[in-house]
Amino acid sequence: VHWSAEEKQLITGLWGKVDVAEVGGATLGKLLVVFPWTQRFFAHFGNLSSANAIICNPVVKAHGKKVLTSFGEAIKHLDSIKETFAKLSELHCEKLHVDPENFRLLGNILIIVLAGHHGKEFTPSTHAAFQKLVRAVAHSLARVYH
Repeated sequence: VHWSAEEKQLITGLWGKVDVAEVGGATLGKLLVVFPWTQRFFAHFGNLSSANAIICNPVVKAHGKKVLTSFGEAIKHLDSIKETFAKLSELHCEKLHVDPENFRLLGNILIIVLAGHHGKEFTPSTHAAFQKLVRAVAHSLARVYH
């Protein structure tokens, strides 16, 4: 993936303001609510019986933070995203058997959460840069599947 200087600045600038725990928990929680079939990968997370139970679930929040912390690694390594996610791709494919489409869905939810949290600061240019980033991350995580 080729990144312009502007894209890198937009991504790193906004990411520096992201509350990883809050946004991570919200993103994973919304994924599990909006796409309930994704819950099958998280049955061991306890109560996922309703939207409120999912959003308030401390295990969902903690794992969301973990997911977004990993996503932050992509931002630190924009020029080597595939290499950064090689082991996670292998884990999700070979051990966890996660449908790679879920990575794209999670990225889309992340965009929505970021837009909601950052309002006017989440400009169309920022949106485009993050859309490119979540596509690159999703593609890298799905790499072993290909």
